Amino acid sequence: MPAAAPRSRRKTTPAAAPIAPKVGFVSLGCPKALVDSERILTQLRAEGYETVQSYAAADVVIVNTCGFIDSAVEESLDAIGEAMAENGRVIVTGCLGARRELITDKFPNLLSITGPQDYSGVMAAVHTAAPPQHDPFLDLLPAPKNDAIGIKLTPRHYAYLKIAEGCNHKCSFCIIPSMRGKLKSRPVDDVLIEAEKLVKAGVQELLVISQDTSAYGLDLKYRKRSWHEREYETRMLDLCRGLGSLGAPGARPWVRLHYVYPYPHVDDVIGLMAEGLVLPYLDVPFQHASTSVLKRMKRPAAAENTLRRLEAWRAICPDITIRSTFIVGFPGETEAEFTTLLDWLDEAQLDRVGCFTYSPVEGASANELPGAVPEEVKDERLARFMEKQAGISAAKLQTKIGRQIEILIDESVPEGVFGRSAADAPEIDGRVILRANKKLRPGMRVQAIVTSADTHDLFAELAV
Repeated sequence: MPAAAPRSRRKTTPAAAPIAPKVGFVSLGCPKALVDSERILTQLRAEGYETVQSYAAADVVIVNTCGFIDSAVEESLDAIGEAMAENGRVIVTGCLGARRELITDKFPNLLSITGPQDYSGVMAAVHTAAPPQHDPFLDLLPAPKNDAIGIKLTPRHYAYLKIAEGCNHKCSFCIIPSMRGKLKSRPVDDVLIEAEKLVKAGVQELLVISQDTSAYGLDLKYRKRSWHEREYETRMLDLCRGLGSLGAPGARPWVRLHYVYPYPHVDDVIGLMAEGLVLPYLDVPFQHASTSVLKRMKRPAAAENTLRRLEAWRAICPDITIRSTFIVGFPGETEAEFTTLLDWLDEAQLDRVGCFTYSPVEGASANELPGAVPEEVKDERLARFMEKQAGISAAKLQTKIGRQIEILIDESVPEGVFGRSAADAPEIDGRVILRANKKLRPGMRVQAIVTSADTHDLFAELAV
């Protein structure tokens, strides 16, 4: 064996940097699924994976699916099919993943299928398909700081804050509990810690989401936790108190509540809105107004007198904005029941409303109900409903002309400056189109005077 070369003559060649595995990612569905996508992407980045924008460049593709209604199922299956055709190495996760046979019948060669919020299952499948590369230098780097917030798929100035998974209700048209399980609340201090990190990172609006925000903490028996040397119960009211304390006085982030059922204890939260601790805005999924339809829907709080509750909320906080969603054409819906809904709209005077025609969902008990409503009748009722609500919305926006409001800037482009008021949730409500003679950046909050309005949007100019 030849002698070793003298040390002084040895040549050291730097090791080539390992090539990071590349992952393509498709995110579908509601804000709750968006939060799941953010968590998966954050874990991928922490483990050294690189995300890419094309199927061709990816070593593996993850599709986070939605399976709530038939149109969402078709969109998810189309996305899976496209990823299989363009790449062929596909991992499926999300709500549709709970319906494994439906997926495998169409795509038997998928690498993995997992259900919603199964982060460890997704990462295990990624590790098998594209193992992470060991880098001795990167592996010695310190752990991320405590205030790191990970990857966000929303703009920098707002973020969804998911406080719970699953749902305990058994609504006849919904299969969410079979996909996401029963209610599983996050401890209140965990939520407040995450919210504080987001605010420190520059987030100006926190959008609180879950399947049933009013039920938050019920499964934990409202367990008490400590945050900043103060005790909080894991319940909606205390969570809102904590969120309302974030940030400096006068510059606190907006806190917007979604998917709030009209239970009596919500009245206490309206008081916090009147104090300015959370936005005077509630997204309440009423779904219908006819008692008989609500009974067939197996809706919680169906016996509540919602008109009286709305009146009480407005007495506590006159500026409150109420948005809701409704279903028309539910099995057995008669013309009289639909008329009840229209009459209720006249009395309720809701600010923001969405409406859908009933669509059967595989596995939902409503499919077994008699009295299917013909598609043409559904469409005709939808048109009448939206015409009624358009008049209500337009009239309510007209009352804001001349008022000074705070606007959160979303976008500043050559075509104009677009923002939202406290009455407008991103992507589902209207906008404020602002005339400004100075540069405004996304995330800025400014005061403006409303100059005009149409059916959905406000027009304003900067206040002097």
